[in-house]
Amino acid sequence: MSGDWPTVQLGDLVHIKHGFAFKGEFFTDEKQANALITPGNFAIGGGFQENKTKYYSGPVPSEFVLEPGSVVVTMTDLSKASDTLGYSATVPGDLRYRLLHNQRIGLVELLDSERAALCFLHWVMRSPPYRHEVLASASGSTVRHTSPSRICAHRFQLPPLDEQSRIAAVLGALDDKIELNRKMNRTLEELAQALFKSWFIDFDGHDDLVDSEIGPVPRGWRIGSPDAFVEFDPTIRLRKGTEAVYADMKAIPTSGPAVSEWTRRAYEGGTRFQQGDTLLARITPCLENGKSALVDFLADGEVAFGSTEFIVLRPRPVVPRVWPYCLVRHEPFRAHAVANMTGSSGRQRVSAGALLGFRLAVPPSELLRRFGLVTDPLFDRITANTAESRTLTDLRDTLLPKLISGELRAPEAEVLVEAAG
Repeated sequence: MSGDWPTVQLGDLVHIKHGFAFKGEFFTDEKQANALITPGNFAIGGGFQENKTKYYSGPVPSEFVLEPGSVVVTMTDLSKASDTLGYSATVPGDLRYRLLHNQRIGLVELLDSERAALCFLHWVMRSPPYRHEVLASASGSTVRHTSPSRICAHRFQLPPLDEQSRIAAVLGALDDKIELNRKMNRTLEELAQALFKSWFIDFDGHDDLVDSEIGPVPRGWRIGSPDAFVEFDPTIRLRKGTEAVYADMKAIPTSGPAVSEWTRRAYEGGTRFQQGDTLLARITPCLENGKSALVDFLADGEVAFGSTEFIVLRPRPVVPRVWPYCLVRHEPFRAHAVANMTGSSGRQRVSAGALLGFRLAVPPSELLRRFGLVTDPLFDRITANTAESRTLTDLRDTLLPKLISGELRAPEAEVLVEAAG
């Protein structure tokens, strides 16, 4: 039982190495062989995520190149809730670039491999007791900081080495499936976006092109604004005091279509939306960061609400539900939206009316119908994968503290994971 496990400090088992202050003059958005790991690469709850990769074109000290399988920890967090502070992540081995050990990130170096497995300590550093201690000892108000000494002060019970490996394997299997779903969803969305660009922007397959205000377009197509395809901020009734689904700006992703979380609360105001609508953040920096979503978690006819800083795009009858989402992820459209923001510095917004100034070619209804026939199944799969990942995440987060504390043993958890598929 866990009562037989000795109590240790993380500092008995690991050393946290500081990262290197890479020079800002070499930061770039253009793809390079090297990229910096940043706090944005840590998912809420721990684990690695690809998020707005910041590439590096300058000289690289070899001792600050991270090897696949390395465990790193974020020691700075800019979010109001310190969503990722202190959490750990494992460097993946399937990236298209090398990750560099950047400042504000700690490298977890194992001191005693006969007593502890690094893969297990990674999960200790994602456990609720550890997280509580890190937050309680963090410094700073707007920007929160922790330190190697604070991280290493965490005390926990250390199971035998073979039990550590089994615990890590159980939790890792769930994380692997969640990551597989995420990669599959990214591929499915990329297919839809590529088709959108090919058919409606590049006009592939059309040889008979004529000049227009936006350049050559297929003969017979007219030039219009987005309201030829979507209704902006449609009128939706929801009586005050009615309990309904609520999603805030935090839940809207910077990449991918899925709203991450929602609650229920009494409606007292806010932007209303329904199943199949696309949400676009109108305010800085959320718009520039790419916050957009396709609503896929409501019942037909159900009315939900959220931040007043959403613009709602509803597809017109002939337009597939995926089309408006592809539009708001289209870089020229986003650039138009950003260029038309108004207001004081730090609180700039774009209006739905300003989006009408974006010009694009309006295709025949039959081509839109065909686009839906191809892309609807892709996004149905994305919705199913996302729902499965939510279930697996709940299971992982339930098992994690029980396994780390010894309340639940690895063989019992393995049965639960197998039952979950």
